[in-house]
Amino acid sequence: MQPHALTPTTPEGAPFERRDFIVSTYKHLGAAMVAFVLLSALLMVSGFSGTTAKMLVASGNKFLWLGVMGAFMLVGWLASHLADNAESPQTQLMGLGLYVLAEGLIFAPMFGIALLVAPGAIGAAAFITLLLVGALTWTAFTTKTDFSFLGGILKVGGLVALGTIIAGAIFGFKLGIWFSGIMVLFAGACVLYDTSRIIRDYPADRPAGAALHLFASIALMLWYVLRILISLASSDD
Repeated sequence: MQPHALTPTTPEGAPFERRDFIVSTYKHLGAAMVAFVLLSALLMVSGFSGTTAKMLVASGNKFLWLGVMGAFMLVGWLASHLADNAESPQTQLMGLGLYVLAEGLIFAPMFGIALLVAPGAIGAAAFITLLLVGALTWTAFTTKTDFSFLGGILKVGGLVALGTIIAGAIFGFKLGIWFSGIMVLFAGACVLYDTSRIIRDYPADRPAGAALHLFASIALMLWYVLRILISLASSDD
């Protein structure tokens, strides 16, 4: 056996710096996911999730969600900029932490709605999401396929999805379960793309930034899996 043989976590031909970066990225991702779970649990136990859910539902303002999403996108852009471009590891971590906080707040009303409509949907959505992400991660690491070609497709798809969401809010048509299904597929493609970049070419001194992008893709998948389960529970009533 060679003394420096590559481990299963190291892609063939990659330097050990890349292996260490991959390990560090998934440590950051794990910490971000734990922080998100704890924050979400705190917001649900405190009643914040239920209160915001009732406020959003009672208001009937179709532009309110757009305002929330707009603020979230702004915070997301700022967090991504910090995590991707800052030289200081502390600043990169600040960007990741800011993004986790923003995700926790944007998910709060969705979790509140789930608690009212289908309490078991949150755990089921989390399990399904982790299962899908695990399968996609295994695929990216074992097939050695470069999924970077998805980058341009995802940019166009993201703009189309955003335009559809805005149009739905303005003109009042509902985005049905089919749209949520498409967005789950879109999020899965994002996971493949992000994982492929982590394996191959994401800057090795930016583990927090890599973790942020992957966390964002996982959160997107969780959002729409949960929407599907809530829709199914509502249609059964």
